Amino acid sequence: MGGSRAQVNKPHKTRFSSKSSRNIHKISHKDKNRIAKSNRNVAQGARAARLQRSKMLREQKKEALLKEKRASSGSASPPRVILLFPLSGSVNVSSLAEDILRLLSADVGGAFSSTVVSSEYKLRATVGVTAPVLHAPHGDLLSCMEMAKVADLIAFVASATEQSTCDYIDSFGSQCLSVFRSLGLPSTVVFIRDLPTELKRRNDAKKIITSGLTSEFPEDCKFYPADTKDDLHKFMWLFKEQRLTTPHWRNQRPYLIAQKADMVPDDSSPEKCTLLLTGYTRAHSLSVNQLVHVSGAGDFQLSRIDIMKDPIPLNARKDHNAMDSDDIEDAEIIRSLAPDPSSQEPLLVENVPDPLAGEQTWPTEAEMAEAERNQKQKRLRKRALPRGTSEYQAAWIVDDTDGEDSGVENDGDDDQDNDGMLLDEGESGFPSQEDTNNPDFEEDQASLHLRDSDEETENDSVMMERDNMTREQIEDEIKKIKEAHAEDEEFPDEVDTPLDVPARKRFAKYRGLKSFRTSSWDPKESLPPEYARIFAFDSFARTQKHVVAKALKVEQEGRDDCAPVGSFARFYIKEVPFHAASNLCAASRTAPIVLCGLLQHESKMSVLHFSIKKHDSYDAPIKSKEELIFHVGFRQFVARPIFSTDNINSDKHKMERFLHAGRFSIASIYAPISFPPLPLIALKNAAGAGTPAVAAVGSLRSIDPDRIILKKIILTGYPQRVSKLKATVRYMFHNPEDVRWFKPVEVWTKCGRRGRVKEPIGTH
Repeated sequence: MGGSRAQVNKPHKTRFSSKSSRNIHKISHKDKNRIAKSNRNVAQGARAARLQRSKMLREQKKEALLKEKRASSGSASPPRVILLFPLSGSVNVSSLAEDILRLLSADVGGAFSSTVVSSEYKLRATVGVTAPVLHAPHGDLLSCMEMAKVADLIAFVASATEQSTCDYIDSFGSQCLSVFRSLGLPSTVVFIRDLPTELKRRNDAKKIITSGLTSEFPEDCKFYPADTKDDLHKFMWLFKEQRLTTPHWRNQRPYLIAQKADMVPDDSSPEKCTLLLTGYTRAHSLSVNQLVHVSGAGDFQLSRIDIMKDPIPLNARKDHNAMDSDDIEDAEIIRSLAPDPSSQEPLLVENVPDPLAGEQTWPTEAEMAEAERNQKQKRLRKRALPRGTSEYQAAWIVDDTDGEDSGVENDGDDDQDNDGMLLDEGESGFPSQEDTNNPDFEEDQASLHLRDSDEETENDSVMMERDNMTREQIEDEIKKIKEAHAEDEEFPDEVDTPLDVPARKRFAKYRGLKSFRTSSWDPKESLPPEYARIFAFDSFARTQKHVVAKALKVEQEGRDDCAPVGSFARFYIKEVPFHAASNLCAASRTAPIVLCGLLQHESKMSVLHFSIKKHDSYDAPIKSKEELIFHVGFRQFVARPIFSTDNINSDKHKMERFLHAGRFSIASIYAPISFPPLPLIALKNAAGAGTPAVAAVGSLRSIDPDRIILKKIILTGYPQRVSKLKATVRYMFHNPEDVRWFKPVEVWTKCGRRGRVKEPIGTH
């Protein structure tokens, strides 16, 4: 046997046996950077870049938030507008308004809308009220809409004395709430009045009201008791630090709420005058070279802007903390801004067409030779066409097969056909300013008087003249419209062939399309002469981006011709019609007068398309080309829209004869250009009603004069004899010439069978 092996044990781990040996394996920071792997450096560098970018974005958001807070609650910010809206007619809001004004200011006047400053809360506020005992009665929808458009905070007021949850909001309050949602709600709170004095009953009543009304308001809406001075004191401390949210459409343009309205007659023109509006500039700075829109009057140019000393600054004297008319008159003018004629935007409404623009020059020899070659190629190419088909009719028969939506389709009543899309002024059915004493009904100055070129439009216009009709005739007309609405909903696009007029004459403008989706249709075909007076964009999205960027650049430059945000200024609006200015001055006591700065191109006329939906509270049928009152942002005008579907997969859209409930449609009108987003509230004057009702709501979709809207009709007949390959159909046409005229058009059944018209049978 071999010798035995000596035992060998594992050595003791002495790596970290002493403090000095703990750092032997470590590499110095200098050597570590030198010998580190390259890919690890790249990964660490990318991570560091991401962290740096995230930090930079956080800092930018903090700076923007701080800037917004300073702008909304600083000493240079305009007063906050608080609107008190009662949810029911039994709520007394006037006492709540007096309590708030008394809390903010010791000098409370009895005016409808008062602006006060509070040194205790370091806050300036304008409190507006819509209450039954004040100038805007419960039920005045138009005044409530105008106040909601400019409010920074809407305070809905509910009463705890109501017995059930449904009594907290009445029908008018529910209607106004839905309209406010369509306009875009700013910051909202709910004040609860008439709570019991006992603590337990008070808390129980507040819980009941809160649970009953929470679903009607946004998630961030808070409920506050508002019976005592301490309750209002707690709310004011929270409101002072609250970050207010406003609708996006209102932040796109500068605007002003007139604290005082006055007018100066024009010596050169007795029908014109200069309108003076004084107030705080809001949202953006407003240039003296910019066009402005006055709600209820129209679009105008400015002749001057006087920037004045603030009559109620935050550091005001203790004995003077409320604004009155004497303060506005005695305010010191700091500087005046005059427009520059070379850079002032012109008030251009309509395009001036060139009468020689449509003249054709004599073609050249090369063009004539090319046309002759094309004609020879057409003759060599043979096509299988039905007998009796003319060359013009053959041009509308598509060779490729497509089994979608074919039938007797469509005429030239597209968006370029100006039937019914009118901006009317002085219509007899439209209430005038003198009757309503409200600027909402004043027609805009920018209007397009277009002629009706279609029989149906003339008939519709005759039907609109209700002044010469008796009550029985109006009731019969409403009954016929309701029957037509129900029939159109059950049998869409189906029409009866007239007995007294040949179908080839009645439907002469209609053309048969093989496919509604793929068949070609030239949007420039058969344009009316009035279409040369409107404006179009090569690329609307690019133009809007350029206009908004230009306005933002002017804002950031802080130019000398602009009235800065929060400044107290007087605006001189020139060449305002005298009757419109006098009506505005009279209406300024009951409703706010708003001056809004316009972006570039926003005074020009074009074709606007709105996404529109019938309001839930409106039951009467709304026919296409009927007169509606459009409220688009701060603008109001009268129009007769054409309704159509919105086809995503096609450039052609089918006209709808009625606006049906429960679905969105597209309403197309002639109107001044406005850049979206903008809300739409459509009102309609009901027969025998003094105030218009909310008919539809929606928003501005696009501006496109080339959008093709086609009217589709379906001519129906009844099969008498049916064989395997042929069928005899009666009552589709009433003479043989009409049958031969419609031979090129394909026929189809509801079960999907398709075929062609062969020949007429008999003489009838």
